Amino acid sequence: MSEKTTMPEKITMSLDGVLDVPAEPIIPFIEGDGTGVDIWPAAKLVLDAAAARHGHRVHWKEVLAGEKAFKETGEWLPPETVAAFDDHLIGLKGPLTTPIGGGFRSLNVALRQLLDLYVCLRPVRWFAGVPSPVRHPENVDMVIFRENTEDVYAGLEMQEGSEQALQLIDYLESSFGWSIRRDSGVGIKPVSETASKRLVRAALTYAVRRGRRSVTLVHKGNIQKFTEGAFRAWGYEVVRDEFADVAVAWDDCGGDPGDRILVKDAIADIALQQVLTRPKEFDVIATTNLNGDYISDALAAQVGGIGIAPGGNINYVTGHGIFEATHGTAPKYAGQDKVNPGSVLLSGVLMYEHIGWQDAADDIVRALEETIAEKIVTYDFARLMDGATEVACSQFAQAIADRL
Repeated sequence: MSEKTTMPEKITMSLDGVLDVPAEPIIPFIEGDGTGVDIWPAAKLVLDAAAARHGHRVHWKEVLAGEKAFKETGEWLPPETVAAFDDHLIGLKGPLTTPIGGGFRSLNVALRQLLDLYVCLRPVRWFAGVPSPVRHPENVDMVIFRENTEDVYAGLEMQEGSEQALQLIDYLESSFGWSIRRDSGVGIKPVSETASKRLVRAALTYAVRRGRRSVTLVHKGNIQKFTEGAFRAWGYEVVRDEFADVAVAWDDCGGDPGDRILVKDAIADIALQQVLTRPKEFDVIATTNLNGDYISDALAAQVGGIGIAPGGNINYVTGHGIFEATHGTAPKYAGQDKVNPGSVLLSGVLMYEHIGWQDAADDIVRALEETIAEKIVTYDFARLMDGATEVACSQFAQAIADRL
């Protein structure tokens, strides 16, 4: 990553596929619905303070989506917002409401698909002092690469009783002999070689660059042989065809990879058990869309919940990335200065890491750990900790900033 001037500039992608990040980048942000009014200013306070310590300054450019956009423009996701993320490459967002009754199934999914953000990146680790339902949360240190553009999230489904559903049911029976109850809703689950391989390729590249020890392909290929099973097979093809010098499949080494990254696979249901009972055996996880959704939240529960779980949606080829809070909008708490800003703050940390501001990212993590270790926490943690000092969302952010 390079820094050239102190004037506000857009982040760009160089010809060699590396992000060119100025010292004062312009980064679009979406405040978020519901508690976005509380957690966004809190996160911004810490992000700005950490950046300033290392000679950086973010010029935040607000763009609209969700309820705020609908009130001001009549659209849930204005084209100008998509264009801003497309033009500036990198962005940060709070939680968004999914509109009821029309338009988008999910604004988050829409953004991922419109910008082809094919990786949902979800690192999951424990911060000392955070309440956890498991005995050894410190053993959880995993990074999930969830395919972000297809699977059931493609939204290719037809309502029960509709003419289209009945036509498809008739076609499937006449053409393939598939017997489907006529009172069924019907959906299509696409899993492509293209999407599967680029997802696994990104996971392996990450593992190599970060010095991780293994990549686990999580799938349900024992039942869905030509979608989930194909994902597994294509993943191993990437290992053998493109990463043989740095990675090796379990079957090719008997579980002893030497100095290479070990690539193995696990059925989704047993993986959900083993990330709980044997977390040390998992490092980087590459998986399909729906599996990744389940696993991400299940892992987050072990380390304090999705309230502090970061996420990023990335296209490593074009350079686009939108980093986002992974929880919902919690409208009943909006404006109360109450909720934990950790998810959007740590998503900002993930964004800083992605653009090469590792020192600023590390400072925030250290300050967050110190704040929690001193038991200065928001209500969600305070109610689970003995001797905690419960503070408001803004006070929690200020406490972190004070420890930078």
